Amino acid sequence: MPFHLTDEQEVIRQSVRELAERELKPMAAILDREHRPPLENIETLAEMGIMGMILPSQYGGSDADHLSYTIAVEEVSRVCATTGVMLAVHLGLACSIINTMGTEEQKQHYLPDMASGKAIGGFCLTEPGAGSDAAALSTAAEEDGSDYLITGQKIFITNAGFAKVFIVMARTTNGISAFIVERDMPGLTISEPEHKMGIRGSSTCTLFFDKVRVPKSNMLGEEGSGFKVAMKGLAGGRIRIAAQALGIAQGAYEEGVKYAKERVQFGKPIAALQAIQWMVADMATDIEAGRLLVYQAADMEDRGLEYTEAASMAKLYCGPMATRVTHTALQIHGGNGYIEGFPIERMYRDARITEIYEGTSEIQRLVIARAILR
Repeated sequence: MPFHLTDEQEVIRQSVRELAERELKPMAAILDREHRPPLENIETLAEMGIMGMILPSQYGGSDADHLSYTIAVEEVSRVCATTGVMLAVHLGLACSIINTMGTEEQKQHYLPDMASGKAIGGFCLTEPGAGSDAAALSTAAEEDGSDYLITGQKIFITNAGFAKVFIVMARTTNGISAFIVERDMPGLTISEPEHKMGIRGSSTCTLFFDKVRVPKSNMLGEEGSGFKVAMKGLAGGRIRIAAQALGIAQGAYEEGVKYAKERVQFGKPIAALQAIQWMVADMATDIEAGRLLVYQAADMEDRGLEYTEAASMAKLYCGPMATRVTHTALQIHGGNGYIEGFPIERMYRDARITEIYEGTSEIQRLVIARAILR
């Protein structure tokens, strides 16, 4: 491991890896096959304190640093990408935004249940007409006495099938504002989960807002500051999606190496073939390069440095890297890799989304270029 980790961070890695192998890995194929939310895994992670690990202890968290959390997402995603993205969105976006931007009253009201896993969070930015162009959103929040009435539609919302708390971006008089919306607020309708190619258990839904009445006290930050809230949240979120991609790649690499040692052709394990050895070398190098980018971005976040560019670099590299590595690991498996009974088939499908959500690779290039040329 070329990046220096503290003893505590190494302990967290080992603890999460052991938990993931023991509890999460056996569930991964079932969640994928049945398109089932990882509810059992949420309970398991909550018992270990992972669901709120970066939150202050006064709200039920563990005061962990962001690099430790990033490592946790990596290790969870190594065996189950569905659970990895659930954790990344819940803690890295919903909980983190409330903790960073919320009032003391908002933190006390929402964060304890979110840290314990009793209330899962979602993040609502994307709309039918506002994907990469996030500023073009049309969901509107109209003042009505001491409340706002939110009307509009949000799509591709991770965790929406079971989340209880949503961070919602809506257009107000003075620009885009951020609101905390609860699942049971009248006027909010949530669609059935989409059937996706990968991360099938993450429960991706459309949310319909029909004059959803939200108290003004549920606004996060100042009116009109929502876009900044969203972009700051996404910058951190991109580190965790890069960590998810890194975890998927690590898991696929390990499956590929294991299979290469076991599969015998021409009288010897295929690992003895130079063609396979070169595949293994390329995968290992790709993963280590990605890990350095991810850990550097998380470390910058912990040190209070500007990390937006570093986060985009990590995601820009790790998304395609996960696709490359899972592709190569599947190729090592040959025809068996195309069969559901082998984990690599699921990992191959799961990897592809990491190049798309929380900002496509093309958007990451724009972010990086603007930072360089500004």
